Amino acid sequence: GHSRLTVVTGRRRIGKTSLIMKAVEDLPTVYLFVGRKNEATLCAEFIPNISQSLNTFVPREIQTFRSLFQYLMELATVRSFNLVIDEFQEFYNINESVYSDMQNIWDSYRQKTKMNLIVSGSIYTLMQKIFQSKEPLFGRADNIIKLSVFDLSTLKKIMHDYRPGYINDDLLALYTFTGGIPKYVELFCDNNMLSVDEMISFMVRENSPFTDEGKNLLIEEFGKNYATYFSILSAISGGINTQPEIEAALGDKSIGGATQTAY
Repeated sequence: GHSRLTVVTGRRRIGKTSLIMKAVEDLPTVYLFVGRKNEATLCAEFIPNISQSLNTFVPREIQTFRSLFQYLMELATVRSFNLVIDEFQEFYNINESVYSDMQNIWDSYRQKTKMNLIVSGSIYTLMQKIFQSKEPLFGRADNIIKLSVFDLSTLKKIMHDYRPGYINDDLLALYTFTGGIPKYVELFCDNNMLSVDEMISFMVRENSPFTDEGKNLLIEEFGKNYATYFSILSAISGGINTQPEIEAALGDKSIGGATQTAY
Protein backbone atom coordinates (compact mmCIF):
# COMPACT_ATOMS: atom_id res chain seq x y z
CA GLY A 1 0.00 0.00 0.00
CA HIS A 2 2.99 2.35 0.32
CA SER A 3 6.74 2.53 -0.28
CA ARG A 4 9.04 0.07 1.43
CA LEU A 5 12.78 -0.02 2.07
CA THR A 6 14.78 -3.25 2.07
CA VAL A 7 18.47 -3.37 2.96
CA VAL A 8 20.63 -6.21 1.63
CA THR A 9 24.05 -6.66 3.21
CA GLY A 10 26.80 -9.21 3.04
CA ARG A 11 30.48 -9.38 2.20
CA ARG A 12 31.88 -8.92 -1.29
CA ARG A 13 31.24 -11.68 -3.84
CA ILE A 14 28.33 -13.19 -1.92
CA GLY A 15 25.74 -12.49 -4.64
CA LYS A 16 23.77 -9.48 -3.38
CA THR A 17 23.31 -7.85 -6.77
CA SER A 18 22.52 -11.14 -8.52
CA LEU A 19 19.86 -11.97 -5.93
CA ILE A 20 18.27 -8.52 -6.09
CA MET A 21 18.16 -8.40 -9.90
CA LYS A 22 16.65 -11.90 -10.01
CA ALA A 23 13.95 -10.80 -7.56
CA VAL A 24 12.96 -7.77 -9.67
CA GLU A 25 13.29 -9.54 -13.01
CA ASP A 26 10.66 -8.45 -15.59
CA LEU A 27 9.44 -5.65 -13.30
CA PRO A 28 9.86 -1.87 -13.81
CA THR A 29 13.26 -1.33 -12.19
CA VAL A 30 15.88 1.40 -11.96
CA TYR A 31 19.35 0.11 -11.08
CA LEU A 32 21.87 2.70 -9.84
CA PHE A 33 25.47 1.77 -9.04
CA VAL A 34 27.18 4.29 -6.73
CA GLY A 35 30.78 4.57 -7.88
CA ARG A 36 33.41 6.81 -6.31
CA LYS A 37 32.74 9.81 -8.52
CA ASN A 38 31.71 13.41 -8.15
CA GLU A 39 28.02 13.74 -7.22
CA ALA A 40 27.16 15.75 -10.33
CA THR A 41 28.91 13.19 -12.52
CA LEU A 42 26.96 10.36 -10.88
CA CYS A 43 23.67 12.17 -11.45
CA ALA A 44 24.59 12.76 -15.09
CA GLU A 45 25.08 8.99 -15.46
CA PHE A 46 21.91 8.12 -13.52
CA ILE A 47 19.53 10.38 -15.46
CA PRO A 48 19.57 8.58 -18.85
CA ASN A 49 19.45 5.24 -17.02
CA ILE A 50 16.32 6.29 -15.14
CA SER A 51 14.75 7.78 -18.25
CA GLN A 52 15.28 4.58 -20.24
CA SER A 53 14.30 2.17 -17.45
CA LEU A 54 11.00 3.89 -16.70
CA ASN A 55 10.38 5.41 -20.15
CA THR A 56 9.97 8.84 -18.62
CA PHE A 57 11.47 12.31 -18.84
CA VAL A 58 14.08 13.30 -16.25
CA PRO A 59 15.47 16.87 -16.27
CA ARG A 60 19.14 16.82 -17.21
CA GLU A 61 19.74 19.91 -15.08
CA ILE A 62 19.57 17.84 -11.88
CA GLN A 63 23.04 17.73 -10.31
CA THR A 64 22.41 16.49 -6.76
CA PHE A 65 21.23 13.09 -5.60
CA ARG A 66 18.83 14.82 -3.23
CA SER A 67 16.96 16.40 -6.14
CA LEU A 68 17.10 13.19 -8.16
CA PHE A 69 15.73 11.09 -5.30
CA GLN A 70 12.94 13.59 -4.69
CA TYR A 71 12.06 13.49 -8.40
CA LEU A 72 11.84 9.68 -8.22
CA MET A 73 9.67 9.80 -5.10
CA GLU A 74 7.32 12.23 -6.83
CA LEU A 75 7.17 9.88 -9.80
CA ALA A 76 6.29 7.05 -7.37
CA THR A 77 3.11 8.91 -6.40
CA VAL A 78 1.61 8.01 -9.78
CA ARG A 79 3.31 4.69 -10.61
CA SER A 80 5.00 1.80 -8.82
CA PHE A 81 8.55 0.63 -9.56
CA ASN A 82 11.69 -0.78 -7.98
CA LEU A 83 14.66 1.46 -7.22
CA VAL A 84 17.87 -0.48 -6.59
CA ILE A 85 20.87 1.45 -5.22
CA ASP A 86 24.02 -0.67 -5.22
CA GLU A 87 27.10 0.09 -3.05
CA PHE A 88 24.95 2.49 -1.05
CA GLN A 89 27.69 3.07 1.53
CA GLU A 90 29.80 4.92 -1.08
CA PHE A 91 27.82 8.11 -0.46
CA TYR A 92 30.00 8.45 2.66
CA ASN A 93 32.90 9.21 0.31
CA ILE A 94 30.88 11.40 -2.06
CA ASN A 95 28.48 13.45 0.05
CA GLU A 96 27.54 12.21 3.51
CA SER A 97 24.56 14.58 3.67
CA VAL A 98 22.79 12.35 1.11
CA TYR A 99 21.64 10.11 3.96
CA SER A 100 19.91 12.88 5.91
CA ASP A 101 18.43 14.27 2.67
CA MET A 102 17.05 10.85 1.80
CA GLN A 103 15.62 10.44 5.28
CA ASN A 104 13.69 13.72 5.05
CA ILE A 105 12.34 12.94 1.59
CA TRP A 106 11.50 9.32 2.49
CA ASP A 107 9.60 10.36 5.60
CA SER A 108 7.65 12.96 3.60
CA TYR A 109 6.69 10.70 0.68
CA ARG A 110 6.66 7.14 2.04
CA GLN A 111 2.96 6.88 2.87
CA LYS A 112 1.75 8.38 -0.41
CA THR A 113 4.05 6.58 -2.86
CA LYS A 114 4.61 3.05 -4.16
CA MET A 115 8.35 2.64 -4.53
CA ASN A 116 10.13 -0.58 -3.65
CA LEU A 117 13.51 0.81 -2.59
CA ILE A 118 16.29 -1.78 -2.27
CA VAL A 119 19.75 -0.70 -1.17
CA SER A 120 22.78 -2.93 -0.90
CA GLY A 121 26.38 -2.60 0.20
CA SER A 122 29.40 -4.82 0.60
CA ILE A 123 31.21 -2.91 3.35
CA TYR A 124 29.30 -4.39 6.26
CA THR A 125 30.61 -2.03 8.94
CA LEU A 126 29.38 1.05 7.06
CA MET A 127 26.02 -0.47 6.14
CA GLN A 128 25.50 -1.40 9.77
CA LYS A 129 26.37 2.14 10.80
CA ILE A 130 23.91 3.64 8.30
CA PHE A 131 20.90 1.55 9.32
CA GLN A 132 21.56 0.14 12.77
CA SER A 133 22.98 3.04 14.75
CA LYS A 134 21.96 6.63 15.46
CA GLU A 135 22.28 7.78 11.85
CA PRO A 136 19.60 9.58 9.76
CA LEU A 137 18.29 6.35 8.19
CA PHE A 138 18.21 4.43 11.47
CA GLY A 139 14.86 2.69 11.86
CA ARG A 140 13.74 3.40 8.28
CA ALA A 141 14.38 -0.09 6.87
CA ASP A 142 11.31 -2.35 6.68
CA ASN A 143 13.55 -5.38 6.26
CA ILE A 144 17.28 -6.04 6.60
CA ILE A 145 18.64 -9.13 4.84
CA LYS A 146 22.16 -10.31 5.61
CA LEU A 147 23.23 -12.85 3.04
CA SER A 148 25.18 -15.85 4.31
CA VAL A 149 27.63 -18.14 2.54
CA PHE A 150 26.68 -21.52 1.06
CA ASP A 151 26.52 -24.18 3.75
CA LEU A 152 28.16 -27.59 3.39
CA SER A 153 25.02 -29.33 2.13
CA THR A 154 24.73 -26.76 -0.68
CA LEU A 155 28.38 -27.24 -1.62
CA LYS A 156 27.77 -31.01 -1.77
CA LYS A 157 24.95 -30.47 -4.26
CA ILE A 158 27.14 -28.19 -6.36
CA MET A 159 29.97 -30.72 -6.38
CA HIS A 160 27.54 -33.47 -7.34
CA ASP A 161 26.29 -31.40 -10.30
CA TYR A 162 29.69 -30.30 -11.60
CA ARG A 163 31.92 -33.24 -10.56
CA PRO A 164 29.80 -36.32 -9.79
CA GLY A 165 32.86 -38.45 -9.02
CA TYR A 166 34.28 -36.08 -6.40
CA ILE A 167 35.98 -37.44 -3.30
CA ASN A 168 35.77 -36.05 0.23
CA ASP A 169 39.14 -34.31 -0.13
CA ASP A 170 37.76 -32.34 -3.11
CA LEU A 171 34.74 -31.22 -1.09
CA LEU A 172 36.93 -30.25 1.85
CA ALA A 173 39.19 -28.24 -0.46
CA LEU A 174 36.24 -26.40 -2.01
CA TYR A 175 34.90 -25.54 1.43
CA THR A 176 38.34 -24.48 2.70
CA PHE A 177 39.35 -22.38 -0.29
CA THR A 178 36.01 -20.63 -0.86
CA GLY A 179 34.46 -20.47 2.60
CA GLY A 180 31.17 -20.98 0.78
CA ILE A 181 31.43 -17.60 -1.02
CA PRO A 182 29.30 -18.02 -4.18
CA LYS A 183 31.59 -16.05 -6.51
CA TYR A 184 34.63 -18.14 -5.57
CA VAL A 185 32.66 -21.35 -6.00
CA GLU A 186 31.47 -20.09 -9.38
CA LEU A 187 35.06 -19.43 -10.50
CA PHE A 188 36.08 -23.02 -9.79
CA CYS A 189 32.94 -24.45 -11.41
CA ASP A 190 33.07 -22.29 -14.54
CA ASN A 191 36.70 -23.24 -15.10
CA ASN A 192 36.07 -26.92 -14.31
CA MET A 193 38.70 -26.88 -11.56
CA LEU A 194 37.17 -29.00 -8.82
CA SER A 195 39.81 -31.50 -7.71
CA VAL A 196 42.22 -30.52 -4.93
CA ASP A 197 45.20 -30.19 -7.29
CA GLU A 198 43.19 -28.30 -9.92
CA MET A 199 41.89 -25.81 -7.36
CA ILE A 200 45.35 -25.13 -5.96
CA SER A 201 46.80 -24.72 -9.45
CA PHE A 202 44.00 -22.32 -10.40
CA MET A 203 44.46 -20.17 -7.29
CA VAL A 204 48.24 -19.75 -7.53
CA ARG A 205 48.58 -19.32 -11.28
CA GLU A 206 49.68 -15.96 -12.73
CA ASN A 207 46.88 -13.36 -12.78
CA SER A 208 44.63 -15.56 -10.69
CA PRO A 209 41.46 -13.74 -9.53
CA PHE A 210 42.25 -15.01 -6.01
CA THR A 211 45.68 -13.37 -5.74
CA ASP A 212 44.67 -9.88 -4.61
CA GLU A 213 41.24 -10.68 -3.23
CA GLY A 214 42.21 -10.67 0.45
CA LYS A 215 44.14 -7.41 0.17
CA ASN A 216 41.31 -5.67 -1.70
CA LEU A 217 38.75 -6.84 0.85
CA LEU A 218 40.82 -5.48 3.74
CA ILE A 219 41.43 -2.17 1.95
CA GLU A 220 37.68 -1.67 1.57
CA GLU A 221 36.94 -2.52 5.19
CA PHE A 222 39.83 -0.48 6.67
CA GLY A 223 39.11 2.58 4.52
CA LYS A 224 41.58 5.41 3.94
CA ASN A 225 43.79 4.35 6.89
CA TYR A 226 44.39 0.88 5.45
CA ALA A 227 48.17 1.41 5.19
CA THR A 228 48.46 1.78 8.97
CA TYR A 229 46.33 -1.31 9.60
CA PHE A 230 48.36 -3.33 7.08
CA SER A 231 51.54 -2.30 8.88
CA ILE A 232 50.04 -3.40 12.20
CA LEU A 233 49.06 -6.78 10.76
CA SER A 234 52.52 -7.17 9.26
CA ALA A 235 54.12 -6.45 12.63
CA ILE A 236 51.85 -8.96 14.39
CA SER A 237 52.67 -11.62 11.80
CA GLY A 238 56.35 -11.05 12.59
CA GLY A 239 55.85 -11.74 16.28
CA ILE A 240 55.52 -8.13 17.43
CA ASN A 241 52.37 -8.21 19.51
CA THR A 242 52.31 -5.46 22.13
CA GLN A 243 51.23 -1.90 21.46
CA PRO A 244 54.61 -0.29 22.42
CA GLU A 245 56.48 -2.76 20.20
CA ILE A 246 54.10 -2.19 17.28
CA GLU A 247 54.39 1.59 17.63
CA ALA A 248 58.19 1.29 17.65
CA ALA A 249 58.07 -0.89 14.51
CA LEU A 250 55.95 1.78 12.82
CA GLY A 251 58.51 4.50 13.57
CA ASP A 252 57.08 5.51 16.95
CA LYS A 253 53.74 6.27 15.36
CA SER A 254 50.90 6.43 17.88
CA ILE A 255 48.27 3.92 16.86
CA GLY A 256 45.78 4.47 19.70
CA GLY A 257 42.72 2.25 19.29
CA ALA A 258 43.87 0.90 15.92
CA THR A 259 45.49 -2.14 17.51
CA GLN A 260 42.19 -3.36 18.90
CA THR A 261 40.67 -3.20 15.40
CA ALA A 262 43.63 -5.07 13.95
CA TYR A 263 43.45 -7.82 16.56
